[in-house]
Amino acid sequence: MSRSARSCAIAGAFFLAFTAVAAADTVKLGRPALPEEIKAWDIDVRPDGLGLPEGKGSVTQGEELFQNNCAACHGEFGEGAGRWPVLAGGQGTLKSERPEKTIGSFWPYASTVFDYVHRAMPFGAAQTLQPDEVYAIVAYLLYLNDVVPEDYVLSKENFPKVELPNSANFYDDDRETTEKAFWNKNPCMKDCKAKVEITSHARVLDVTPDGAGENDKPAGAVE
Repeated sequence: MSRSARSCAIAGAFFLAFTAVAAADTVKLGRPALPEEIKAWDIDVRPDGLGLPEGKGSVTQGEELFQNNCAACHGEFGEGAGRWPVLAGGQGTLKSERPEKTIGSFWPYASTVFDYVHRAMPFGAAQTLQPDEVYAIVAYLLYLNDVVPEDYVLSKENFPKVELPNSANFYDDDRETTEKAFWNKNPCMKDCKAKVEITSHARVLDVTPDGAGENDKPAGAVE
């Protein structure tokens, strides 16, 4: 081996050793998460019930809790107050011009209800409810959607047995096979329309302001 080659090899070995030592000695970012920290973040709930905390709550208990914590936004019976989300009703509307997507008419799993209430509700005071209170509120919401009877007590044990009416209508995305024939094989990439025009307004959704002025740009379909 020539002197220059030997020098390069020595320099390379030194550089690698120095890099390894530097990485071990200077890159000390963060620390391992503590068990209680992991537990605080690990609160998601699966459809099969995995992740549910211990606890139970009745429809009767849930009604009182709902009135005190949820009714101001969602209405006393889940009908929605103002523009806040509607949580009950809507069965048979999914194919209508204005579908009502509620727990009973659209949602696929009861675990979605529990997870969302547990994680984000009440509005402005998220994660202040105890597990028993969440079970009770979810039980009341299920009752409002005719999923469980009035004397029902929801618990970790019977939770996976709850089936929502629309669960069977959810399926994996199949657009690659069902819609591919309708895709434009030669989409316009240049010299397209110079002007985009509004062809209709979304008035059925009540999102287009009344009396739009000349400079207003209401929501609507374009071409």
